[in-house]
Amino acid sequence: MFTRDEALERVERAGSATDLFGPLDPDPARREEVQRLYRRLAAVLHPDRVGADDTRAHAASAELTRLHHEWRHGTSTELRTDRAAYRLTGRHAVGSVANVYRTDGPHVVKVVRNPALNPLLHAEWDALRRLARFTDGHTWLRPYYPHLVDASGDVARGSRAFTVLAPLVDGFVTLADVRRAFPRGLDGRDYAWMHRRLLRAIAGAHRIGLVHGAIVAENVLVHPVQHGIVLAGWTFAVSAGERLLATDKTVAYPPEVHDGRPVTPATDVHMAHTLMLDLLADGETAQRGFARGCTQDAPGRRPDAVDLLTEYDDLLEDLYGERTFRPFALPGTGA
Repeated sequence: MFTRDEALERVERAGSATDLFGPLDPDPARREEVQRLYRRLAAVLHPDRVGADDTRAHAASAELTRLHHEWRHGTSTELRTDRAAYRLTGRHAVGSVANVYRTDGPHVVKVVRNPALNPLLHAEWDALRRLARFTDGHTWLRPYYPHLVDASGDVARGSRAFTVLAPLVDGFVTLADVRRAFPRGLDGRDYAWMHRRLLRAIAGAHRIGLVHGAIVAENVLVHPVQHGIVLAGWTFAVSAGERLLATDKTVAYPPEVHDGRPVTPATDVHMAHTLMLDLLADGETAQRGFARGCTQDAPGRRPDAVDLLTEYDDLLEDLYGERTFRPFALPGTGA
């Protein structure tokens, strides 16, 4: 028997019917096996068992029924907007709020796992549209942000909102992947180009009053070969001076977030340099000292991201001299 949390984990992280139940198979024994799994999960997530107020379990129960029907009938998932239809072909990534799916076209689709969190996807649409307008006049910043192609718009009660994005798939990994590939931490010369580009992305958002609010390893995409950085995961973004719409219990937030206070650009600065401390090797004392200066408890004592661009370049020049291109690859992947 599954626990509630185990059942939620299985259903919420399933990108398709085959993710949850395995490959489609007409064999009667295999179909009976899938039926038994469905019944076990359904029993745990049933409203009579979890209670009337457990909206997360109710959403998972509805999703379980949909996926089971899809598996039994061999259908695929197609999401539609006023502009186009997008056929999902498989899960690409799992985030704290939504799953990202590949499609049979040139896009990826980000679907919130729980309809109760639809407002977080609405916040992401707003942030990406603001960034798109800003980068129309600052085109050099455009590669640092995801490109919003389409969105579900308002959906029926109980339905899940979704975002259609230009693909950032081939050749990209996350900083979480990089951290796993280098368990002893990164050479400061490798992290330098990543952090410089991340600071640019953060500084650009701050110029239009946006606070990202979730600068963690999973939300920073890295293209090792091209030395590209994209700051993704804008579902927690708010305007400076507002409180975050939600938080993730797995994230190490600065004090103002824990205290429920409004966030400011200093919040992103703290998070970016907490990430820096997490990724750099212990022996990178100069860069680690720089990062600690940006993670002070008082937001007013943290430097601005724009100022940090110059300060960090000065530090790198002192450490390594004139900048040169340094190839970077994840061990054993060629990426």
